[in-house]
Parts: sequence; structure tokens; C-alpha cells
Amino acid sequence: MNSQLYNVYPLFDITITRGQGCHVWDDKGQQYLDLYGGHAVISVGHCHPHYVDALTRQAAQLGFYSNSVINPLQQELARRLCAFSGYDDYSLFLINSGAEANENALKLASFHTGRSRILAFEKAFHGRTSLAVEATDNPAIQAPVNRNGHVTYLPMNDIDAWQRELEKGDVAAVMLECIQGVGGIRLVESNFAQQLQVLCQQYGTVMVCDEIQCGYGRSGKFFAHQHLGIRPDLITMAKGIANGFPMGALLIAPHFRPVFGQLGTTFGGNHLACAAALAVLDIMESEHLVDNAREVGDYLMLQIRSLNNPHILEVRGRGLMIGIELDIPQKPVREKLIYEQHVFTGCSGQHTLRLLPPLTLNKQQADKFVQCLATVLQ
Repeated sequence: MNSQLYNVYPLFDITITRGQGCHVWDDKGQQYLDLYGGHAVISVGHCHPHYVDALTRQAAQLGFYSNSVINPLQQELARRLCAFSGYDDYSLFLINSGAEANENALKLASFHTGRSRILAFEKAFHGRTSLAVEATDNPAIQAPVNRNGHVTYLPMNDIDAWQRELEKGDVAAVMLECIQGVGGIRLVESNFAQQLQVLCQQYGTVMVCDEIQCGYGRSGKFFAHQHLGIRPDLITMAKGIANGFPMGALLIAPHFRPVFGQLGTTFGGNHLACAAALAVLDIMESEHLVDNAREVGDYLMLQIRSLNNPHILEVRGRGLMIGIELDIPQKPVREKLIYEQHVFTGCSGQHTLRLLPPLTLNKQQADKFVQCLATVLQ
């Protein structure tokens, strides 16, 4: 009997063996420009020396102990992350993934309000665990056990639709991706977000911002919602927080009071994960990567638009989270970029290329991508 992996991913016929900065190499020695970042996970570049050193030193000292004892690395991460993000009056809860972050945010909102209804965007993606996948607008990945009727999906930027639901007084949480990733790099409008926050406060509903993909500097601010002039009650993070080491986190407003035993985790906030996350903050601060994401992202979008290619219908995004909507299927374009031009990108739906590079991307690398894209769209 032959054991094998349970096949759930369509795979490119490429084996990546090493990385450095914004590049990765396969087992044949071919170099690729990485504008995918392992799905927005690689924030400070592949194998940054400071990151590698921090993980190596921590692994040699202590890899794990339980959350039943004090972990100074957790305390340092909470202090620095909250200060750097502009939320130094919030508390930090550490877990292992984005889905867990969203799961715990929605549970905490339900505990806090005593309610069970959730409002989310159409085309939302919030994860694959039980409640997170119910808040995800994709029946294909919801098992029957996940369909419990807790979630109503509403159009982005339609404040009247959201007000009608909030007026019912039974909504525990509204769940927002201020830039939708899987949904096609769709942006929430400032007016809508600010009016929604007022309605949430009026009806006692918790506002949750899912910053798992669009946060952690990717948009050119630390959080994407900071472009909109709102301050949510709960903020979820993962992906770029530890540059590939599994980690998720939840920022919690001061009006939530912790109850022992209400939330918990075995591996969340372990010593290795915290060492990785602290190294990421070191690099983001010292190399000004939030500013770089804004500057290079603006430049990259301008250069793509300047191609004036008839196949490019729209370029959307903020910072280094960019969607290129095409009038042709994205799949053959993406395959040509990978196999012929040696550039990795992501995708959204049938017609959108999604760019999620490391925040260290420079203008020369941006120019290289634009040249490659122009070639495959000829």
C-alpha cells in the first residue's frame, strides 16, 4: 500500500528549494521573481538574515513551553505591535492562523453581545474553520455542518442594506475585509466604513476588521482600515505577521474584559513564533517597509496602467496588494508568467491577477514584472 498526500491543491510543476528577498529558486536552479509572497505571507522577504538569526537563536534556547507560564516574548510582542500599529491601548491574543484569529474574534463578539448573527460582505473570505468558513461567501467550501444560518452576506459599500440588517438589533458582529483579497482586490469606501461604524455603535454591534491579507503594512499603512478613518473593536492578523512561521493574532479593544477560560490555545504565541514576529517588526521598522509598500505599490500600479494594454480592464489596490483585471482568462496569462517569464503571481476568480509581493519589492523589480506582463499580453 502506497501512502501519499491527500490531493487538495492544483500544483504547478515546480519545486521551490530556496529563497532570498523577492526571489525564489527551483531545484533546477531557475530563478523566479516572487510577486505572490506565498499568498501574502512573506512580508520582509525570503530568508532575511536578521529573521533567520532570530529564529535560529531562539530554537537553540527554547522552542516551546505552554501558556501556563509567563512568556516575556509575548509581552514584548504585545507592547511593540500595539505601539507600531497605533493601537497601544488594545490587548493582543496570539493564535496560529488567520482562520483561528477570525474564529476567536467572532466568538468574542458573540460572548460580548450575547447575540449570534454576523454580517459579512458578498465574496468574503475569512478562513476554513467552522465559523470562519460560514462567514466566507463560498458554498463550495462549506460542509453541511458549517451552514447554520448565522451569517448574512451583503453588498460592499451599500450602507442602506447594512442599516436594514443592523436595525433588527440582533447582530453580534460585522466582518469587513477593507481590501478583499480572494474577492478580487475590491476596496471599501471611506464613507461607507465611517457610516457603518456609527451604526455599529448605535446598535451595540462589534466591528471586526479582517486584516489577515490586507494588513501588516501591505496597503501602505499598517492596517488597510487606517485608510478609511475607522477604529474597529477587533482586528485580526496572520500571514505577514511572522514571515512564514505559522502565527495569527487578534487585537482587542479595551472595552472587552477578559474571562479566564473563554479563549485559549496550545501552540499560539509559542517562543519560536514570537521570535519570528519580533524579527519581522525589527525589519519593518529599520527598513521602513510600510512606506516602501506605499511608494513602490503606487509606482507599480502607475506603470501597469501606462501599458495601455487592451487586455487590462482595470488596476485596483493599495500599496503592494494589487489586482489586474483582464478581459481574458487569467489562468493562461499566469502560466505564461510562471513558465516563460519566471514570475509568480496570484489570482482572484477567472479574470484577475493578484499581486502580493514581499514588502521589500523595489522599483527595478516592479519594472521587471511590468516588462514580463507586457510580453505575455502581446
